[in-house]
Amino acid sequence: MSDAQDLLIEIGTEELPPKALKRLSAAFTQSILQGLDQAGLNYNGHQAYATPRRLAILVNQLDTRQPDKSIDKRGPAVTAAFDDEGCPTPAAQGFARSCGIDVNELDTMETDKGSWLVYRSTETGQDTTTLIAAILQQATDALPIPKRMRWSDLSDTFVRPVHWLLILFGDQVIPATLLSQTSARVTRGHRFHHPDTLYLAEPAAYAPLLESEGQVMADYEARREAIRAQVIETAHAHGGTAVIDEDLLDEVTALVEWPTAILGQFDHDFLRVPPEALISAMKDHQKYFHLVDQHNKLMPCFIAVSNIQSSNPDVVREGNERVITPRLTDADFFWSQDCKQALIEYSERLGSVVFQKKLGTLQDKTLRVESLSASIAAELGIDQGDAKRAALLCKCDLMTDMVGEFPDLQGIMGRYYAASSGEKAAVAQAIEDHYRPRFAGDELPETAIGQTVAIADKLDTMVGIFGIGQAPTGDKDPFALRRAALGIVRILIEQDLGLDLKKAIQSAIDSYQRVELDQHTADQVYNFILARTRVYYSGHGYAADEIDAVLSLEPAVFNDMNHRLRALSVFRSLPEADSLAAANKRISNLLNKANAADIPTSVAQGMLKEPAEKSLAIALSQLQTQVEQLLAKGDFTEAMKHLASLREPVDGFFDDVMVMVDDMALRHNRLALLSSLRKLFLTIADLSRLQTG
Repeated sequence: MSDAQDLLIEIGTEELPPKALKRLSAAFTQSILQGLDQAGLNYNGHQAYATPRRLAILVNQLDTRQPDKSIDKRGPAVTAAFDDEGCPTPAAQGFARSCGIDVNELDTMETDKGSWLVYRSTETGQDTTTLIAAILQQATDALPIPKRMRWSDLSDTFVRPVHWLLILFGDQVIPATLLSQTSARVTRGHRFHHPDTLYLAEPAAYAPLLESEGQVMADYEARREAIRAQVIETAHAHGGTAVIDEDLLDEVTALVEWPTAILGQFDHDFLRVPPEALISAMKDHQKYFHLVDQHNKLMPCFIAVSNIQSSNPDVVREGNERVITPRLTDADFFWSQDCKQALIEYSERLGSVVFQKKLGTLQDKTLRVESLSASIAAELGIDQGDAKRAALLCKCDLMTDMVGEFPDLQGIMGRYYAASSGEKAAVAQAIEDHYRPRFAGDELPETAIGQTVAIADKLDTMVGIFGIGQAPTGDKDPFALRRAALGIVRILIEQDLGLDLKKAIQSAIDSYQRVELDQHTADQVYNFILARTRVYYSGHGYAADEIDAVLSLEPAVFNDMNHRLRALSVFRSLPEADSLAAANKRISNLLNKANAADIPTSVAQGMLKEPAEKSLAIALSQLQTQVEQLLAKGDFTEAMKHLASLREPVDGFFDDVMVMVDDMALRHNRLALLSSLRKLFLTIADLSRLQTG
């Protein structure tokens, strides 16, 4: 046997859960490689394989045995190992006995703390064939399987019943028993095209043999891209463009081993139904890809990916068309029934659905969101009537048959039903918008009304859940408050809304007239949103101390934070930055040690004695108005550049002026001067939080 051989491991199963296959494969591969690394076995690359019926890994050029390991076992210090006559002490003799040798066979080790007796030995590395079974057992035990199952009368558990086990190292089978299966050199082909066993001579032949004889594309990524190419080509051949959802593509890839794209059609009359409903029926129920024309309009056709290559593809096509028709008929029926009454008429039904047992029904929530939306709209200069109308309607579609069947269409169908009921276009759009952003990276609300209702809806939920003491803990966040908080942050910052968040939180609390909320709710909600803001800005590349310098001021209006952070980034590139940051730290420490009540609110000019303090006072007075004017225009960057000019008078002050003098009146006046200086900087950021040096 050579010094390295290829290793192939395959676990053959019943069809694995399609939405979990990619995750299972990644975890299985990682665990196997981690086990090899921990065993000290080197290899030269690997390839993971995953299909509906198998998890496999090919490890290239794996060591055939572990390297020998030198082991040093340290004993007592030499000074304690021998007496004055050079005879071994009981300590040395005991150590030698524990090692199974005589004292004179021990070595010595020199360290910076002295000399020690040491027993040196070599641990012979084990053959790889003796290690793989345990590594595989550990890997399968560690798989992320929420609910394991048993099959037959066996005691083993796994994600699905296991039918074969292949472990091949070079041209030899590694004997092992796992999940009630004994290892062999056989795999199995496609369930229908080649259900018989396939014998492998060597690991490298695995994927080529499965594809050429077994009609199985074992490589998940290669199969995924093959499906993509087939779908695109099939759509193009029929004059359309396939819309490929990446999550759907993953799921379809996990459902087939030998993909064949087939185009099917449905009755053109179904296109009277909102396209999102038809698409949802095709994607969620049947895993079909839909097509659009050159105007991005839904076409009356779909692409199914079959797991077989039929000799009569028309039969497969007709079968898929026959299956989808009832689904589309249901969608057509729901649309027709739901449109028989105006959207507002569904609002009464919201009273029968509990939002949260302590916080009332969805109708109660809707009324709170309506009130809060009006308050936010007033502050943002948006039509309060439209905001209230959108809020009143925003949850009504939850009571429709369509959303009952296709929950992912909430908001979307609300927009259609509102338009059908004659509501304003902006109101209808806001109903869909108020759920945004639904996930990280999702689009934000398009309209001002949508932004208003989105903030109101999210704030209402956060205030209520925090108010009854059910804030998120660890990874438990059943009401998705972290996502809601980040959504509010993104809307306020990215859409540049000058909303006073603290005031909005208080308005949300005030709307809970029938629920007693914790007295600290306002602070808890604000600090929770502030924490998400830190995460947001960290993800946008800002330094932690810059974020802290701005957010430590606990701004109520979030939309100017971008300007502050950009200004701070520019300021840090200036030569004056470190000196002024250090000065702000010093000023902060001095003011913190002083009694705030003793510091005057203004500087007594007549008490300024030293030239350096007079110079600082003059510079500060000259800058005050200029900085305030720049801040009023939102020009934080230019304001910071002006403040940078204070470096020289500030340095001069600390070089020549003693602040903590015995004359208390003089001391307090100098502290007042420093307090005025610090307040001016704090209009932008707390420079004392910046790291210097």
